[in-house]
Amino acid sequence: MAERERVWEIDNLRGLALFLMVLFHLIFDLKEFYNYRVNYNAGVYYYLGKVSVILFILISAISSSFSRNNVRRGLKYLAVGMLITVASHLYNPDYGIKYGILHFLGTSILLFPLFCNLNKYILLILGTIIIILGQYLNVVPVSHSYLFLFNLTSSSWISSDFYPLFPWLGLFLYGTVLGKLLYPVKRSLFSFTPRKNILSFLGQHTLSVYIIHQPMLILLLGLFMEGK
Repeated sequence: MAERERVWEIDNLRGLALFLMVLFHLIFDLKEFYNYRVNYNAGVYYYLGKVSVILFILISAISSSFSRNNVRRGLKYLAVGMLITVASHLYNPDYGIKYGILHFLGTSILLFPLFCNLNKYILLILGTIIIILGQYLNVVPVSHSYLFLFNLTSSSWISSDFYPLFPWLGLFLYGTVLGKLLYPVKRSLFSFTPRKNILSFLGQHTLSVYIIHQPMLILLLGLFMEGK
């Protein structure tokens, strides 16, 4: 989104999603690297992570309707995602990210032109079908992982962050519908603009903060644990 087209409520919601994701990754790091007795696969911590991801996907779809160049935007997300794939596997293959949220968002943004002109009811039906199929395909036994985009993976597949197109593209299509309904004229829903705050700052620098937050968390936790 160009600066003059920024919609403040989207920036704030994107900032909130990033804040929740940083919290979730802090909990993940404490559990996986320092054996703290927290469970991020259930309860409030689990939903903390899922709410952040759902917000990211919906907002990314809405923002795609504002963007002048979704190809460049999508390729940028994919490029950063690939860098994270390499870095995470070099750091620890057991926590390597093969196809995480950035890979998914990049792919979905590149696919956006195929869906953006469809009727909103068709988008809702198509999104629902993709979500249902994604849940079904997840339990289909396969001997390889070549079709991981469709949530078809073998038992040896490892990706600490994994968001395949099926079912998550369905949620992206729901976000496309929200963009059509809420922002047909491409401007804020509100007649006022609040002061800039930490959430709006995060929302305007999401990719940069996302890139550095996990290394910073690991570094700070390491320093803190050494000082105890």
